[in-house]
Amino acid sequence: MVSQTDRGTRLFEVVGLFLKLGTTAFGGPAAHIAMMHDEVVKRRKWMDEQRFLDLLGATNLIPGPNSTEMAIHIGYIRAGWVGLILGGVCFILPAMLIVLALAWIYQRYGSTPGASWLLYGIKPVVIAIIFQALWTLGRKAVKSPLLALTGITVLVLYLLGVNTVLLLFVSGAIVMVIKNIRQIMKSPINTNMLLLTGLALPGMNAVPFDMTTLFLVFLKVGAILFGSGYVLLAFLHSDLVVHLGWLTDQQLVNAIAIGQITPGPVFTTATFIGYMLGGVPGALLATLGIFLPSFFYVAIIYPLVPRLRNSPWAGALLDGVNVASLGLMAGVTGQLAITSFVDPVAIIIGVSAIILLFRFKINSTWLILAGAVIGIIKGVGL
Repeated sequence: MVSQTDRGTRLFEVVGLFLKLGTTAFGGPAAHIAMMHDEVVKRRKWMDEQRFLDLLGATNLIPGPNSTEMAIHIGYIRAGWVGLILGGVCFILPAMLIVLALAWIYQRYGSTPGASWLLYGIKPVVIAIIFQALWTLGRKAVKSPLLALTGITVLVLYLLGVNTVLLLFVSGAIVMVIKNIRQIMKSPINTNMLLLTGLALPGMNAVPFDMTTLFLVFLKVGAILFGSGYVLLAFLHSDLVVHLGWLTDQQLVNAIAIGQITPGPVFTTATFIGYMLGGVPGALLATLGIFLPSFFYVAIIYPLVPRLRNSPWAGALLDGVNVASLGLMAGVTGQLAITSFVDPVAIIIGVSAIILLFRFKINSTWLILAGAVIGIIKGVGL
């Protein structure tokens, strides 16, 4: 039984960790998850590798931003229902405030400040962090030749452009069937598949702006969107550019870019768009709308995760989804590496980060900050 004092201590730990990650976690969901793994599994020992993998697999089965949902999961495990809320809020809040400031600058001066010098030093470190997480998680997740083959196949198909959601669910289903093939042969099994679907808002053209519609657009996106920030771009283009006529293509691209170059969840793109359309109230409503479904999804699915692991059928499905998730992470890492290791200095930064992570166990946050400093120094020509 956890005492009241211990609950307060754990809550304080959750708030401190996710405020830090929300401020320093650059590089997108794969990097965020890698940093969470480093913090909660390797350093703080809040959970073991298998539990972390199972949570990662579960978040891949529900819509919404995966890294934010992992923060919510971890907050709940460490500090209960209050931790569930504060884990997610503290991961989102720093990024939201940074994006809000950049949106104000954009609206006032008509452009966003260049951040290429900052990203130059950070991106190779991010690659190193993801590589370390892939290595550690992969050794735990790849339990058999079947799972190894599944992960490699997902990686190849992802690089060929196959839909990520399809890869996750099909991989899980194939592993589940193969692992339980004897049971299938013994007796027919009737299963029902619950599909999470969403309906698009009715087509509209250049309608007047209003806060309710803004909130509903982002609530819908948060409730049904699987995939990366590029999928987010397609959803928002359909609703805000084509149907509503509230944004131009260039404004939307700038909003997505801000979400990519700032720390924390990429979905804080919603904050930028909300501010552009409705000032601070619009920013808050859009942010609330896109993230709110994640809290409900995690609250609903978390009690099911242990049952998933204990069931031969669902456990096999989870194994398949886990290795598929790692295959997708590997694919993203490869794509990021192409744009990150642009010259010998960037390669040296990345290799040095890998050595410091594996050999000396340096905290990933310090490496991110060091990469940023090197990028600044190179940018100003020192």
